[in-house]
Amino acid sequence: MRNILLTITYDGSKFHGWQIQKNAVTVQEVFQSALYKVIGEGTDIKGCSRTDSGVHARMYCISFHTEHRIPVERIPPALNNYLPNSIAVLTASEVPPDFHARYSCKGKEYVYKLWNDDIRNPFLDGYAYHYWYKLDIDLMNKAAKHFVGTHDFTSFCTLDKREKGDFRRTIQELSVTRDDKTVLITVMADGFLYNMVRIIVGTLLYVSQGKIRPEDIPMIIKAENRSLAGPTAPAEGLYLNRVFY
Repeated sequence: MRNILLTITYDGSKFHGWQIQKNAVTVQEVFQSALYKVIGEGTDIKGCSRTDSGVHARMYCISFHTEHRIPVERIPPALNNYLPNSIAVLTASEVPPDFHARYSCKGKEYVYKLWNDDIRNPFLDGYAYHYWYKLDIDLMNKAAKHFVGTHDFTSFCTLDKREKGDFRRTIQELSVTRDDKTVLITVMADGFLYNMVRIIVGTLLYVSQGKIRPEDIPMIIKAENRSLAGPTAPAEGLYLNRVFY
């Protein structure tokens, strides 16, 4: 039995997230169908993250066990032959038997993309959040520093049945950068809660608007109260950028 690790990229605007759903097309469903056509086995694939509807992935990792002897270098072109243009397999490699795409992960990096201009950009529709208010990048970065470290991020997640137990996560990096009209919010952590990045983004936007002060962030974190943080930013600006093992 072999354990295969794949790195893929996909356009999340075409899917209702990663995980299989009854009445919606998901990345997992489409990928499993293509994999069956290649190896002729129904296998349980493990995804590195539960990305939601509309969220994109520049790097997404999948692991699965198989008895098929197809050489690893042939797996990407074989799968890409059956996958839609919105999904592409980048790399394939053999990993130890106990490797798991999700549970072996040491950290992830997400990037949130905003188009900051009065006029929308038609070419970024579905791929960046059109935010027309003026952004104070320095003020947002001042607030961002308070998120770095190990904290209970209950205030920055949507509570549902998927969230249980320990809500502590460690953010290693959170920064806001501007390139002309494009603003990127980059966050790297050992793990993320449901909607955590999008709520952090919404909170930083509130900081820029003057609705939340940078020095309020530690209090909001400590309160463990979702109502004190900013809104959940739209999904289309979010990209899973890198996965670390």
